[in-house]
Amino acid sequence: MNTSAMVFRQLFEPVSSTYTYLLGCSETREAVLIDPVMPAWQRDLQVVNELGLRLVMTIDTHIHADHITSASMLRREAGSRVAIPALDALPCTDVPIHDGVPLQVGGVRIDPMHTPGHTDNHFALLAGDRVFTGDALLIDGCGRTDFQSGDPRALYESVRGRLFTLPGETLVYPGHDYQGRWVSSIAQEKQRNPRLGADRTLEDFVELMANLDLPYPKFIDYAVPGNRLCGQCPPDLPEHLRQYCQEMAESPQG
Repeated sequence: MNTSAMVFRQLFEPVSSTYTYLLGCSETREAVLIDPVMPAWQRDLQVVNELGLRLVMTIDTHIHADHITSASMLRREAGSRVAIPALDALPCTDVPIHDGVPLQVGGVRIDPMHTPGHTDNHFALLAGDRVFTGDALLIDGCGRTDFQSGDPRALYESVRGRLFTLPGETLVYPGHDYQGRWVSSIAQEKQRNPRLGADRTLEDFVELMANLDLPYPKFIDYAVPGNRLCGQCPPDLPEHLRQYCQEMAESPQG
């Protein structure tokens, strides 16, 4: 389908600075959410309903370490199927994602691209003139490679060998941004991404990633097991982390 006929919304969850993407077919009214986040599941369903769409699928680009997916909650509330990379072999998966095997939601075609490095089973998702890069490629950055089978050499190849071969005008929609930026392009990231763009060599990138000295992710010990269950909040969540799983009690309009 022509992406001009695709219903599209970019939604932001502030606790984990996560972008969730809504893609809908303007003809069949079927919709998919990419990387939905637990605290925002009610907001996401409200947007789906306000647009006259029906949520039929959620897609997670990888097993997240900084938030818990709302995939299982949305399956329960809306009947949507849960799409997860087949490589993760999660029993809760309804639709296993394979490299190069398209996903179809009405007239919207989504082409999965295996882009390991941030995690070993990470996927980017290409839909027409835009690519949803998860945590592999960020605006002027990239995801970490120091946990969850991360591998800077694999990430370098995923970004420069796969994502950077897409047409330069392809819009880049990342899984996160921490500075209020919404969208980039392949051409821009190839030219000016300070970690992976321009003439950055593999050896330079490996050294750079090895010396970032980033703090241990504060939610990872709860997020990873919760996401291996397609989105389950642990009952023993400490008080200071409960915002990561708290359901929205108020209307986002209020």
